[in-house]
Amino acid sequence: QVKKALCVLIQHNLVTYQLQKRGFVEYEAQCKRVLRILRYPRYIYTAKTLYSDTGELIVEELLLNGKMTMSAVVRKVADRLTETMEDGKTMDYADVSNTFVRLADTHFVQRCPLVPETSESPDAPPPPAPTLVINEKDMYVVPRLNLVGKGEWRRSCDEEENGKHKAKKQKLDGESSEPPPDDGIYWQVNIERFHQHFRDQGIVSAVANRMDQTSSEIVRTMLRMSEVTTSSSAPYTQPLSSNEIFRSLPAGYNIVKQVLDQYLTLLADDPLEFVGKSGDSGGGMYTVSILLGGNYLSRFGSRCARIFRLLLRKKHLEQKQVEDFAMIPAKEAKDMLYKMLSENFVSLQEIPKTPDHAPSRTFYLYTVNVLSSARMLLHRCYKSVANLIERRQYETKENKRLLEKSQRVEAILASMQATGAEEAQLQEIEEMITAPERQQLETLKHNINKLDASENQVDETIFVLESFLESTVKRP
Repeated sequence: QVKKALCVLIQHNLVTYQLQKRGFVEYEAQCKRVLRILRYPRYIYTAKTLYSDTGELIVEELLLNGKMTMSAVVRKVADRLTETMEDGKTMDYADVSNTFVRLADTHFVQRCPLVPETSESPDAPPPPAPTLVINEKDMYVVPRLNLVGKGEWRRSCDEEENGKHKAKKQKLDGESSEPPPDDGIYWQVNIERFHQHFRDQGIVSAVANRMDQTSSEIVRTMLRMSEVTTSSSAPYTQPLSSNEIFRSLPAGYNIVKQVLDQYLTLLADDPLEFVGKSGDSGGGMYTVSILLGGNYLSRFGSRCARIFRLLLRKKHLEQKQVEDFAMIPAKEAKDMLYKMLSENFVSLQEIPKTPDHAPSRTFYLYTVNVLSSARMLLHRCYKSVANLIERRQYETKENKRLLEKSQRVEAILASMQATGAEEAQLQEIEEMITAPERQQLETLKHNINKLDASENQVDETIFVLESFLESTVKRP
């Protein structure tokens, strides 16, 4: 059981192993990777947005199974899409294969490391743990497969139930006798690439809010040009010339070269430094800064947020200066500063004029420790997510009996509809769930949906804070 559990965890990249010098294998849990499970719905939704239903199901299957061969993914997705189509229509393997290739070309999926081929003698004992390697050039190379076929309809419930074990055996026998053409080449979701996409979307949105839609479209074009060439951990994109950016702007977006140069100059001169200028060749070389500044939100109201933004901008201020700059009465400003101080949003720095640290001869400066505040907010966000998960489990547990009854009734209805039951019979089965029970189910569904939506919203804040902390720590 322990071996099986470790296999599953390794399959999903939640545990790594390492061969120690003394000959034993050591396993390590990847806590960060475990926390990414929270973001799976967002990865799947992004794939749907970019590559329609086919892309969505490809990413979903890879996340569900950890690692899969391309041929297995294509077959499974084609079958699932065929199930949702009208009678007589099927999904062609080639269409699914093309979407898979596009996902690999844009680095949303990547190859898994493999055991290298060795020339050791067959009599030599195998090592306690294999060393997996991958050539970076091959990470996104899709094998040439001639996948011919279409998705299959699933059989009816009765047929499936009666011949389940037999069908499984036949399928396994078939697979074992003829291995797939890409046997041994496994693929996984490239989570860092999805994070890069989320970050780029955040930058485009911030530019649109700060300036206008045209500016955001220019920055979007620059990010799209750099999405595969720039590392996810790099502080800036690769330098792009004004001429290259002009040629890459979306067709039909009527911006003349002179206007583009004016926009690029405005973006480069903006204090938030979304765009930087790195040279003058090619009409001017520009980069996009991908260090995410934290979007700090105060939980103490708009006036506290005003003080917080003021301290971020001015770095160090005395209490009297905070009152004057923020234009807030002295008593209120003092209360707000002390409240934020007690919650560690701001800190107090003492600068004595004399060695005795006498209060009358000491400056007391308020400041914001940005990294400390971001870490504290991140901790609170994870605490919120844990509370939401616990609440969802509690709601489900409290209504367990009713949920089981609802599922049984739905299964009976589906079975009777398949056999062509009359409307009166179906109505009788539906009435097994009373009106109060139906109302209770609706309330439960509403609460669960609300908790799920809240979890996703908190995760968006977690992503911004984690990206900010990572980029700040990596900053040269």
